[in-house]
Amino acid sequence: MSKDVSKSWIHILIELIEAYFTSSRKRKRTWHQHVVPYEEAWAVRREGNKRITSKHRRQDTAIRAAKRLAKKHKADVIIHRQDGTIRDRINYD
Repeated sequence: MSKDVSKSWIHILIELIEAYFTSSRKRKRTWHQHVVPYEEAWAVRREGNKRITSKHRRQDTAIRAAKRLAKKHKADVIIHRQDGTIRDRINYD
């Protein structure tokens, strides 16, 4: 095997490793909206966030707000029960 061929394989291998590590760091955040129980009321929270997006007295108004956001960002609405378990999931892809 000539030196040129071995150098090209090494160069390709390095590029592949760099591409793998660069792409794994740039994870795309989702815009899925969760309707969750929150302090005697209901809240809309973006998936992965600790802070809430909005707080509502009733679950149906929280669901409407979450649907608006999900439609805008082509995401899902995940509706939780009072105990925190998932009740329903609506997809807006």
